[in-house]
Amino acid sequence: MPRTKKFRRFRLLVILLALLLVVGGAVGGWLGVRTVKSSFPQTTGTIQLKGLSGPVTVIRDGKGIPQIYANTPADLFMAQGFVQAQDRFWQMDVDRHITSGTLSSMFGKSQVQTDTFIQTMGWRQVAQTEYDTKLSATTKQYLQAFSAGVNTWLGQHPGGAGASLEYGLLGVAYGGYKPAPWTPVDSVSWLKAMAWDLSGNMQQEVDRSLLSQSLSTQQIAQLYPSYPYATSPTILKTGTVGSDGTYTPAAGDGTSGQGTGTGGGGGTTGTNASYRSSGTVQGLNQAATQLAANIDSIPAMLGTPGQGIGSNSWVVSGEHTTTGEPLLANDPHLGPGLPSIWYQMGLHCNTVSAACPYDVTGYTFAGMPGVVIGHNQSISWGFTNLGADVQDLYLEQVTSPDTYLLDGKQVAFKTRTVTLKVAGGPDQTVTVRSTADGMPIISDHSTEEQNVGQDAPVSGNAPARGGGYAIALKWTALTPSNTMDSVFELDRATDFKGFQAAARDFAVPAQNLIYADTQGNIGYQAPGQIPIRPAGDDGTYPQPGWSSAYQWKKMIPQKSLPYVENPAAGYIVTANQAVVDSSYPYELTDDWDYGVRSTQINALIRAKLANGGKISPEDMQSMQLDDTSVMAKTLVPKLLQVKLPAAYAKPYYQDALQLLRDWNDKQDSGSAAAAYYNAVWSNLLHLAFDEKFPAQVRATTDCVMQLPPASANLPADSLNGPPKPVSVCGTRSPDQAQPDGGDQWMTVVTQLLKNPDSDWWTYTDSQNAQVRGLDQLLVKAIVDARNQLTSLMGKDIGTWSWGRIHTLTLKEQTLGTDNSSIASGLVHKLLNRGPYQLDGGTAAVDAAGWNASAGYQVDWVPSMRMVVDLSDLDGSQWINVGGASGHAYDAHYNDQTQLWADGQLLPWPFSAAAVKSAAVDTLVLNP
Repeated sequence: MPRTKKFRRFRLLVILLALLLVVGGAVGGWLGVRTVKSSFPQTTGTIQLKGLSGPVTVIRDGKGIPQIYANTPADLFMAQGFVQAQDRFWQMDVDRHITSGTLSSMFGKSQVQTDTFIQTMGWRQVAQTEYDTKLSATTKQYLQAFSAGVNTWLGQHPGGAGASLEYGLLGVAYGGYKPAPWTPVDSVSWLKAMAWDLSGNMQQEVDRSLLSQSLSTQQIAQLYPSYPYATSPTILKTGTVGSDGTYTPAAGDGTSGQGTGTGGGGGTTGTNASYRSSGTVQGLNQAATQLAANIDSIPAMLGTPGQGIGSNSWVVSGEHTTTGEPLLANDPHLGPGLPSIWYQMGLHCNTVSAACPYDVTGYTFAGMPGVVIGHNQSISWGFTNLGADVQDLYLEQVTSPDTYLLDGKQVAFKTRTVTLKVAGGPDQTVTVRSTADGMPIISDHSTEEQNVGQDAPVSGNAPARGGGYAIALKWTALTPSNTMDSVFELDRATDFKGFQAAARDFAVPAQNLIYADTQGNIGYQAPGQIPIRPAGDDGTYPQPGWSSAYQWKKMIPQKSLPYVENPAAGYIVTANQAVVDSSYPYELTDDWDYGVRSTQINALIRAKLANGGKISPEDMQSMQLDDTSVMAKTLVPKLLQVKLPAAYAKPYYQDALQLLRDWNDKQDSGSAAAAYYNAVWSNLLHLAFDEKFPAQVRATTDCVMQLPPASANLPADSLNGPPKPVSVCGTRSPDQAQPDGGDQWMTVVTQLLKNPDSDWWTYTDSQNAQVRGLDQLLVKAIVDARNQLTSLMGKDIGTWSWGRIHTLTLKEQTLGTDNSSIASGLVHKLLNRGPYQLDGGTAAVDAAGWNASAGYQVDWVPSMRMVVDLSDLDGSQWINVGGASGHAYDAHYNDQTQLWADGQLLPWPFSAAAVKSAAVDTLVLNP
């Protein structure tokens, strides 16, 4: 049947389904609702599971969160696989197609570029090698048990029939799809996806390369400033690394709590300067431009490397708490979507013993056994992204389609051929190239792209032009490791030594791990595989692949990585800031978060502890919700000093500006001042930076802004009513090189404000004339912000609020975007939820992030929140975005989001008595 007819049928089905769900009550409505509900999981009664050695009990609370009780680990993890499949199999199925590079087999030709890029990196192949050669026998047994549970569920829903609404929609678009059995490698592969989302500075390397087309090295250094050690805290005071390589924490106060006053870090210097001749940079830019497009092909649910990497966690010892025992808080920041990336559950051995050591609860990923973040009966732990630089791009001198240059010799590429199954179309064959030492050529996608830069002139010590430049990726995640072992080791650890041992195996992605236990101890450990580069190489630009002198030497020894136990300060804060200062002998990264959130969290803790104060569990929760704009404290006084020219000295503009005079810097959703401040901030960035960036960074063919631009042709006072929104398609881009308004740009602008005559404070006016000076640019930003918000919310500032434009819409992303999917806009409206008006903002502790180059809509969030009370584990609290279920219209599909948006937390029962007391449904799985 022609595809157009399929889509007509598809849309007809969706419209009919919508009508049936809305009408309800009538026979047709009853049948429609019954069809949808047929996919919901059975949560009461009994089900037989072949392979169990004894009965397993699954207890769900009022939010559908499961707690599983079994006699053996094998039964426990088999039941975990079955229950996860009940709730989230569609999500699990799509996720494994992402990591294996086979989305085209589900969704057709629109996913070929995505598949090609992921196949080139070889995530699935690396995961297979990890399973075959790296993981312990015990971990393999658990993975096999989990897979058996998933497959038992799948056997009860052959071909996805009755499995979810999405399979029905997929069947209409592409009939014949049948889910394959789940395998242990499917679970291991998802670690590669998370490593990609938290992978360090590859995007920054690409961005700096693109910016070098029109900006000087000094200008780029201004846009990527050094970490402000003098004003921003490091996680720890820097200890020492002995002659045997062992790290020893600093004496005295083991956590910095405030700026160290030590220089170092950041910048864009290093060995790169010796080879970055103009010709080499030109060739690099051509390859980097293609690579940037390839990165954009990665599914939105995985995010862009380096974006949204922020997370908060902190732990306070019992000497400073009202409970007398430690309190631990964590809220990882990730891109939002439905279903949630996190899945809440508990795993409990009926009798905890050496044979069955698990009594753990927390957050895991759909499709992965164990618990990733949470607590067991003895310890609790949380994660934030360490941000270690574990990726390097290498500019390879291609001399023919089959060879490249290395140390003056021709070296053959390794090649492999991949056949992509494409739903609704013919198979496609892709050739993947990699260097002799296994680095994939990630700028490859076609013959043209394989020869990028073939006409670029070269000079200096760069090799002569051959077949062109290509870009290879060196990344720790592409080296097999045993990170999956670490998940189970964390789940059963009972003290700090066990926690550290588990952390040693957590190779990728490198994370800050914080710790607390029921004995009153707190701690921190930096884990991960982090490379040691040649002297002088800071990893900020792509390296010359034609010389082996630039290759990684080895990894930082695990015993040399920073840690602390029971620091004298009595608390530890990790919010993606620098771990240690530059006296630490190894380079971790030069692309830290700049410490805006960590500085604020430290300030909040110190304020609570002043004069002998104590911190309560409620205080931990309120700190998570702190929505202060730290940048406003610097910028607002400057704005209030601006004298508006006579043309703008009218109530229309003055009244908007006066909103800031008594503002408390809080970004509450109901605040008109917060809306106006953020509009000024966005327009300031646009005027100061956008037009100075090269075309490859600025241009886009997508309508990404969704707002009237600052430069729109709006009337001077809008007294005749608000102007209409203006299309901005093709004018501004959410590319990370563009100012996104995050803490990097706050640091940049804070430094530039000290120089009011900087060239950055120059913009082009509507008459194409250059206007210079900070005051002139601030006037323009003030005026444009007023006009922009008038377009969005009306002339009357009394109707303005931050939440009206700072909204979150949770999108079902597995069916793709409206422009590239099997789903029509109507389907997305049926499956999406929102919009929600949110407090918070970029670089606030309550990090409801938005991209200043793309609009005010929220694009990354605290993906969950938890507060663990080590004095009473049943008194701990948690919340998720979305809900437990992946089934649209299930009661638990989205029943936590409004509570999360309102800043609430849910009770988190742990003991058997508390779980039983909270029980709503009980299911028994029998052999």
